[in-house]
Parts: sequence; C-alpha cells; structure tokens
Amino acid sequence: MNLLNNELLDSFIQIQKALYSLIKKDAGRAGLTVVQVKALYKIHRTPDVGLRELAGSLKLTNSTMSGVVDRLVAHQLLERHTSSADRRAITLKLTRKGEEKLEEATGTDSSFTTKIMELTAMPQEDKDHLLRIHHLILDVLTAKEENKK
Repeated sequence: MNLLNNELLDSFIQIQKALYSLIKKDAGRAGLTVVQVKALYKIHRTPDVGLRELAGSLKLTNSTMSGVVDRLVAHQLLERHTSSADRRAITLKLTRKGEEKLEEATGTDSSFTTKIMELTAMPQEDKDHLLRIHHLILDVLTAKEENKK
C-alpha cells in the first residue's frame, strides 16, 4: 500500500484545498491576501496583540509577519501602538477601515462564511461524531513516539 496515495490523506488534502480556495476567493474580492485576512481576523479577535504572538499564532516567522503588518499599516488597515507596560513593545489594532475590510472579506457575502454556516447546520450528532474522529486523528498525528530501546 502506498501510504502517500491514501484515501484518508487525499480526503484531508482535498478539504484543505477547498477551504483555502474559498478563503482566497473572499480575500481577493476584498483586495487582500489570505495571510492578510488571517492577520486581520486574529487581531480583531485579540486586540493589542504583539507582533511575536501574532506571528506564532499564524505559524509565520517574525520577519514575514512584520512585512505583512507593514503593508496593512501602509493601507491604513492596522495601527501600531506602544505598549503602556513596555515602551519597547508594539501592539496592533484594527482601524475602522481595517474592520470594514475584514467584514468585506469574511462577512455574510463571504463564500467561506456561507459554507461554514452550512457545515454548522449539520445535525449535532454528526458534528459530535466528526469532532470525536478528528480528535482521535490529532492524537495519533501528534503523539510523541516512544523512545525505542
């Protein structure tokens, strides 16, 4: 059996590609990249987040995240603020224009939002079953291998 040509693995890849395609379409419609939408969303959910924390949550390097933030600030979608607790630390906040742009990309006209709402309308029993299986899969994929003797 070819493990890289596995029906289960193919299913995960197809789902990931479909989700990415939806987000990319919505981002493009709003004049943004997928990473920019994700950054705006994370900052919206966690106002006053720092650059390092944002980079970590998006699984990006600090330098990559810094470039994304620079472009969002240049487009007046984000503001940098000096932390009152540590004057060297910079925190990030969406501007009003940033909130509007995020709404344009993820609001009710969003293909991604529409499809996710359809998924959340599944019967609760199906969602519970799916989540239970996902947790089992994550446990297998993230379990540390026992040290071999």
